[in-house]
Amino acid sequence: MSIWFNDEFPLAYVNERGSNTLNANLGIEITEAGDDVLKGRMPVDERTVNPAGVLHGGASIVFAETLASWASTFVVDPARQQCVGLDINGNHLRPAMAGGMVYGEARPELLGRKTQVWTVRIHDEAGKLVCVSRVTMAVLDKPSLY
Repeated sequence: MSIWFNDEFPLAYVNERGSNTLNANLGIEITEAGDDVLKGRMPVDERTVNPAGVLHGGASIVFAETLASWASTFVVDPARQQCVGLDINGNHLRPAMAGGMVYGEARPELLGRKTQVWTVRIHDEAGKLVCVSRVTMAVLDKPSLY
């Protein structure tokens, strides 16, 4: 059973909407939406590394928040609600070296009426875990026009 509102996640729309934003500047691409997972990738290159030549921890956090934010957005009814970031943390477990890609997967831990909690796992090309992030989203009602 799919978690997405109307059982669909609009990949093309999300990637187009991310152009001309931080997502595009860092090379973040949303690649796949399964029944309960959103996947993406990000290059480890001059845009995302620190001076030591490894993936910057802040870039991992941006990647994690991007995945969780898009995922949360398409779980709710967009005509009635919107989701905004409330809290994020990350445990950086091992470096990812420049010249490759990292891959992220966001899965829900809680899809509540007022909050959502997502776990994002980021792996390197060898499948080794680079970062684990927990993202809490607030679910807000959109203001009524009446």
